[in-house]
Amino acid sequence: MVQELDDLTADLQPAQVPVRVDTVQAVQVEPHVPVQHIADRDRHRPRDPRRHDTLRKMAYSRRMRSPARTRQHKPPASAVSGGACLDVPPLVSYGAAMAIPAGRYEFGTDRGRITLRTSRDGFASQAGHDLVIVASRWSAQLTVSEDLRPAGLETRVDLGALTVREGTGGLKPLTDRDKREIAVTARKVLGADRNPEAVFSAAKFEPDTSGGGTISGTLTLAGQSRPLSLQVTATDPDRYRATATIVQTEFGIKPYTAFLGSLKVRDAVEVEIEADLSDLAQSTA
Repeated sequence: MVQELDDLTADLQPAQVPVRVDTVQAVQVEPHVPVQHIADRDRHRPRDPRRHDTLRKMAYSRRMRSPARTRQHKPPASAVSGGACLDVPPLVSYGAAMAIPAGRYEFGTDRGRITLRTSRDGFASQAGHDLVIVASRWSAQLTVSEDLRPAGLETRVDLGALTVREGTGGLKPLTDRDKREIAVTARKVLGADRNPEAVFSAAKFEPDTSGGGTISGTLTLAGQSRPLSLQVTATDPDRYRATATIVQTEFGIKPYTAFLGSLKVRDAVEVEIEADLSDLAQSTA
């Protein structure tokens, strides 16, 4: 009986299962080895892909459990109240503050040049010439306000002093006599005996970003007044070039014709004005 109990007890003993124990060797940091050196050493060890994958999943899980973050939108530096943008006007030399003091200034042919350019039209246009005509006598008066901005401009051109500078095209070059005869004809067409001056008066100056702008005013020619705008560009500091187009028929002028109308001067005449406003002296009048 005792023997049977011993055998039964032996059968009930748990089986001895071999267990593999992996020894983990602790890393000891020597007192004389800086911690940064150990960190640098561990940084270059090959990564365990299983450990890397586990860390990535843990980070993703934390991100999914955390509340969503709202990205703060930073408005551009130019935005102001209401989202409007600041429009800062550029610094220009024309139309804004001028380099000359406030006052009234007079200048003329010693400070610039007024040039007229005509072109030809018609069946016999090859016989005619494109002309360059210069105003030999003219004067201008510029008014600068207390805030150093242009406030007024008046220009007077003597139509009795038009000179033909050159002519291009035609069957033969223009002689000096031809130029004089053309100048006499131009004065007759413009009615210079009845209205000896062309007058341009302006009081509106609109600057642009390039240092030039637009001068708007009224041109009185052949006894009639019409609005006219000059497009101004700055060529140098205090030096300007202005251009405009004058349509003769708008002032009641009939363009010159010849050969029964087969040769004629085109209605539109191009005007170019060049002026040097540096070192102007104030008018004493």
